[in-house]
Amino acid sequence: MIKNKKEYNFFVVLFKNKTKKKIINKFITFNKAKEFYNSMLKNQENIIFSKHYDDGVKSEYELSLMSKQDNIDETIYTKDLLGRTIKIEVQDDDFKIKLISPFLIEELIYDFSTKNKITVSELIKKYLEVPGLKLISKLNNKIVVQNDDNVLIFTLKNDSDSERFIDTMSNYFIENKKTDCILVKDTSIIQRKYLYDLLTQKGFPKNYLFRHSTTHPK
Repeated sequence: MIKNKKEYNFFVVLFKNKTKKKIINKFITFNKAKEFYNSMLKNQENIIFSKHYDDGVKSEYELSLMSKQDNIDETIYTKDLLGRTIKIEVQDDDFKIKLISPFLIEELIYDFSTKNKITVSELIKKYLEVPGLKLISKLNNKIVVQNDDNVLIFTLKNDSDSERFIDTMSNYFIENKKTDCILVKDTSIIQRKYLYDLLTQKGFPKNYLFRHSTTHPK
């Protein structure tokens, strides 16, 4: 005996720059779909450093709860960066939006020492909660962490991301009353020359240090 195939009516969908990127999950009932949707919005509150670029392109994300039910005829509006009200429209006529919210995706940064990508939360726990005074500097698209003779480098996607990292850490340290880290931006030629000399002496490749980005717009 063949069982009836499940008919999914509700879908939690990720949008990137107003374009449907992927279906994250699907449900039969609205209540289950809304419960999952709200849990994803709740989980993003723990993200310290979110993704702002994808394939070299500035990107914004939204999480939507959508339906295939024909009796839903709700008009959804959102606001752009200038505060203007915009009607949300979906090119796929089979789907209708019930809920939509801005959404954060956690960014991963490259740990040069382990050759792995990690979250900023992992970076803090592994490298910034150890004893000693840490000096954290921005160099192009990189973050340099110095703790006595131990020097670590973390690579971000571009200069904008590394500067945002410094600003994010500044706010994080203030909120958490963390006083064993000093933040420095590469605002002077002297500071950059000092870092280049230090890092090349430590064996880091010059061509790697001089790069300003890891990706370019497609």
